[in-house]
Amino acid sequence: MNHGFLIDMDGVIYRGSELIPGAEKFISKLRREDIPFLFLTNNSQRTRRDVATKLMRMGINVEEEHVFTCAMATARFLARQKPCGTAYVIGEGGLTQALHTNGYSIVDHDPDYVVVGEGRSFNFEMIETAVRMILNGAKLVATNMDPNCPTQHGLRPGCGAIVAMLETATGQKAFSVGKPSPIMMRHARKELGLATSEVTMIGDTMETDILGGVEMGYNTVLVLSGGTCRDDLVNFAYQPGRVVDSIADLCDALELVAGSAA
Repeated sequence: MNHGFLIDMDGVIYRGSELIPGAEKFISKLRREDIPFLFLTNNSQRTRRDVATKLMRMGINVEEEHVFTCAMATARFLARQKPCGTAYVIGEGGLTQALHTNGYSIVDHDPDYVVVGEGRSFNFEMIETAVRMILNGAKLVATNMDPNCPTQHGLRPGCGAIVAMLETATGQKAFSVGKPSPIMMRHARKELGLATSEVTMIGDTMETDILGGVEMGYNTVLVLSGGTCRDDLVNFAYQPGRVVDSIADLCDALELVAGSAA
């Protein structure tokens, strides 16, 4: 089968700290049959190695090459826009490492960009600093615009919530690189080395995973094990190519999934 998969994680592979039944079987089947795949995440906190380690500890046998984060997509985008540029970062290790890997320096004054990702370590002083930088000409870039992040204890503010403060204070709109942006979705396809018609996006969120896949012309599969219920589908002008209860339903139907209409 000349096909590959882009797979969201939270709500598809696991919920909180619990592996979703069937996830390990599905990934093992992909590896056994040498089918290319990438885990796509809009969380910029962890490096791809950290994400792979988390998955391995949960029983999913993968390497870091199977992980593609919005931090990586953002850093690659900025490196093409302005090679060897500078950034003031509101975020954590996954984002700063990605920027360093792509030739960027992290600075605390006169940056080319203010780059915002997820994190719990930011404070209002950092917000004030970022506002002044943006008003002085730095461009505002978001790794994603997700308004919140799921945790074991419920939702917490996401990257989009932090960005909203900066947009409101400065009057400047952020440029976002993560899902559903075609920048991240196209990068991921190129990582797989496949054509548009050879890619299936599996996700649990209509506004990011499925929207991004539909806009790129990928095959799309919505799983109902995460943040979307079947009744929610009537609220969207676009629809997934296939809807299943969980990734377990895909284990014995890879060819059917690959051939589903986007």
